[in-house]
Amino acid sequence: MVAAATPAAASRIKRPDVASQWQLMWWRFRRHHMAILGVTVLAAFALAALLAEFLAPYAPAKRNPRYLSGPPMVVHVVDQAGGLAAPHVHARSSRRDPVTLRQIPVVDETRPWTLRLFVRGDPYRFWGLVEADLHLFGVENGFVHLFGTDHLGRDLFTRCMYATRISLSVAVVGVLVSFVLGAVIGGIAGYFGGAIDMFVMRLIEFIRSVPTLPLWLSLTAALPRDWTSLQIYIAVTVILGLLGWTHLARTVRSKLLALREEDFVVAARLAGCTDTRLIGRHLLPAFLSYLIVDLTISFPEILLAETALSFLGLGLREPVESWGVLLYAAQNIRSIAHMPWLLIPGLFVIVAALAFNFVGDGMRDAADPYAR
Repeated sequence: MVAAATPAAASRIKRPDVASQWQLMWWRFRRHHMAILGVTVLAAFALAALLAEFLAPYAPAKRNPRYLSGPPMVVHVVDQAGGLAAPHVHARSSRRDPVTLRQIPVVDETRPWTLRLFVRGDPYRFWGLVEADLHLFGVENGFVHLFGTDHLGRDLFTRCMYATRISLSVAVVGVLVSFVLGAVIGGIAGYFGGAIDMFVMRLIEFIRSVPTLPLWLSLTAALPRDWTSLQIYIAVTVILGLLGWTHLARTVRSKLLALREEDFVVAARLAGCTDTRLIGRHLLPAFLSYLIVDLTISFPEILLAETALSFLGLGLREPVESWGVLLYAAQNIRSIAHMPWLLIPGLFVIVAALAFNFVGDGMRDAADPYAR
């Protein structure tokens, strides 16, 4: 005889026949393992962006004259005798090359610098509000540079943490701007049709026919060179958003053209529903899942656009830290040959773009939970 299920167990049983659309989407999304991996990676990036001051061992502009152009320092857990030891890095000193006069780091394996958690270090203002000096890790009598340093001796790991905040914020704000413009303009074109639809479609075709990179370059090059970093940041974000709405607008227009003659739309008109309410409360929510998918896929496009512009020196500029600004130091072959670790921010860009694409693929599959 089979025992009856308890109420708690019964509540965990999946009932597709009574589940909501969002529950069905979530159940299907959980089965997409790469999408779950992408969500995990993006959550780690978001955590790094939120806690950049705490995670970074130093201030982003702090220089270490004893370790200019220094390679990454490896964390060891084995001492010289082959036994386990506390996590540490080997001590570093520097000497000048007699030929090139460049400073060369020298590793001293006999002196370990032990890593400590929750150490006091450079003071900072958390999100510009709270003063603190607590850092996640550090060393007491030396220094630690997990990703190495640039030619000025600035810690690359610290700058990558701060750059994560700027790059992701540009992507988020740019996508939100393009989402609002695409939903509004595409909704108006698809709902009203006629001359408005004709004008919007010709405008979209004109914008998409212009080569993307020259268009970005011309617009960002027109920005005044005497603008502050904050003004450049806002301008680049808005430009990327203004140029990224066309694909979403076409999607919204095509969906509205198919839905505007449905029975529920006619019933809403007969009930006295205004055009604005009809579009915002009835038509757009009818295919909201597809809008979320397009929204997710737009993130890597704007992220790569900001990185490309900053890498070319036409986007964000110092002292703002972004992944593209950090890659600007790796423009020439000489820098890459002597300091290949300057390409580490490029790995952040690749991983973030792949994570967004994985999440977009998972949400695309989950948007139609009845498909097989």
